[in-house]
Amino acid sequence: MPTTLNSRRLARHAWLLPLALYAGTVPAATLGELLQLARENDAQWAAAREAAAAGAEKAVQGRAGLLPTVSLNANLRENDEHSSTYQGGRDYTSSGVTLQAAQPLYRPANWAAAKQGELQSVLAAQQLRIAEQELLLRVAKGYFEVLQAQDALQTLQAQKDSFSQQLAQAQKSLDVGVVPITDVNEAQSRYDLTVAQEVAAANELEVKRRTLEKSINRELPPLAPLAPQAGIDRVPAEQARDWVERAPTESLQVSAAQITRDIAEREVAVREAGHQPALDLVASVGENRNANFTSLGRNTVRQASVGLELSLPIYQGGAISSRAREAAANLRRAEQELEDARRQARLDARQAQLGVQSGLALSRALTQAEQSGQTQLTSTRRGLEVGLRNRIDVLNAEQQLYATRRDLSAARYQTLIAGLQLRAAAGQLTEPDLMALDALLANP
Repeated sequence: MPTTLNSRRLARHAWLLPLALYAGTVPAATLGELLQLARENDAQWAAAREAAAAGAEKAVQGRAGLLPTVSLNANLRENDEHSSTYQGGRDYTSSGVTLQAAQPLYRPANWAAAKQGELQSVLAAQQLRIAEQELLLRVAKGYFEVLQAQDALQTLQAQKDSFSQQLAQAQKSLDVGVVPITDVNEAQSRYDLTVAQEVAAANELEVKRRTLEKSINRELPPLAPLAPQAGIDRVPAEQARDWVERAPTESLQVSAAQITRDIAEREVAVREAGHQPALDLVASVGENRNANFTSLGRNTVRQASVGLELSLPIYQGGAISSRAREAAANLRRAEQELEDARRQARLDARQAQLGVQSGLALSRALTQAEQSGQTQLTSTRRGLEVGLRNRIDVLNAEQQLYATRRDLSAARYQTLIAGLQLRAAAGQLTEPDLMALDALLANP
């Protein structure tokens, strides 16, 4: 029976051999190192940078409406002319060139559009900050979720090995008639269930690895693990409360919603300005040549002009008023979206704060539970040796201990993630915050 079990274990663990060899030859990557890889390779971050570059051009485009415009027009024509005043026809060439310039003097819509372009450029920069914050969270969460999945798989493998030993011992005891068949069946059931859980945990680990690989666009190297005694209380209680209070005003998403609201307000000014007159200073200089042979010979006309042009919209079919009403409705919508962003920021901050508080409390409780579970398991094993406990009691104690270890590992990682989410909700998450977490990692 032990030989058969060992063969099964070797077969099931064969897929881990390449990973073990790979981990032994490649140095473990820290969170900071993985973040740098993501900055260089993450497609979402690259797209956000290009979007910010495109948005910066809105300021230039807005200012263009306040600056002079200069255009050059030229023409060259072949003419075939027939007239009732003379017989036959005439073929001749004509040409012309005109240089025109215009300087807006009074265009309220252009001034409002220029301010709007500046705000759109600021919004693009703010959206880049949001994208950077999302990148930091995405990488940190992915890193710790991979470590959590690794810990869960390793715990299940240790649990399976322990149940395998219990199964082998139960089989030996059955062979000599010391225990009933129910002990073997119970041990076999626990072992089979753990094998199924190990398969699910291995799949979960693979999914987490592939998710993180998407950001770095390469095979994920071994990750530096969290040190067993690393402190996870990274957010003082007073600081956490302060961030919760500041989140509705300092959240990056709230700032973006405020800028969007200001842009909508400028759009109202642009549309309402459609009713107002526009005044431009215009100048032009040109020359027209006509090669038609008349009694005066070739004809060349040079002309220069400078003056003012005034335009006043009288009636546009109601389009101007309709666009103004549309802009006003969009402004009211932006104001409601701003209020929603404030409420969401407050909610996110409070949820993250609760995640930190409950995570710390849960970690302390599970640490104590792990110690108690280890003591219970030791006592139960001794009780089995002297006949006071049965093998099912040992299996229950082992299963409870390993479940406690999995929960403790998850609580530690989720507490660290919640701390980062709290910083992000208050608009305070920066790259140094992630770099500081490298100090919690065990030396490779």
